[in-house]
Amino acid sequence: MSSDFESYEQDFAVLTAEITGRIGKVPKLVGDEKKQMVANVEKQLEEARELLEQMELEVREIPPQSRGMYSSRMRSYKQEMGKLEADFKRSRIAYSDEVRNELLGDDGNSSENQRAHLLDNTERLERSSRRLEAGYQIAVETEQIGQEMLENLSHDREKIQRARERLRETDANLGKSSRILTGMLRRIIQNRILIVVLAVIIIFTTMMAIYFSVRGR
Repeated sequence: MSSDFESYEQDFAVLTAEITGRIGKVPKLVGDEKKQMVANVEKQLEEARELLEQMELEVREIPPQSRGMYSSRMRSYKQEMGKLEADFKRSRIAYSDEVRNELLGDDGNSSENQRAHLLDNTERLERSSRRLEAGYQIAVETEQIGQEMLENLSHDREKIQRARERLRETDANLGKSSRILTGMLRRIIQNRILIVVLAVIIIFTTMMAIYFSVRGR
């Protein structure tokens, strides 16, 4: 299940990178080129929303003990999606301003281009910072999960060691029981042999007594 999430995650990363690049180009275009770029960005934003919905469905299917890390990543992706949509809105506003400045003359157009360039660089820095923060959060959560796994493995090892000790004690007790039973069986056989020998002696003595008694008469 997590493999499907990671596949959607990779598609989302590629798609948002393309959207970011195209949003940065919007203020620099004019006319039909700009309209076409706006339409392409709108289509890709819709695809990104659908990917987020698929990722949310995958997170719901992940076991609760492993869901925390993926939920945190989903929050970061939703924040990134909201930022992209806000950037796109500003980009479309810059599109309208640029047309107005173009009508006013070259000075206005140059000033608008500079402002758009500075805004574009600032937004890129902000997105990079958010990605670094998201990466740090993922690293911290991964470390916590790793520590929990190590603790669980340690507990499991202790349980296995205790089970081995119980098995050794059981084997030792079985060995003692076996020796006791063997000794008891040996004594029973010895007693039976003694009984047989005594019976033979008694029968022989009785027969000899009867024989001598009859002969004496």
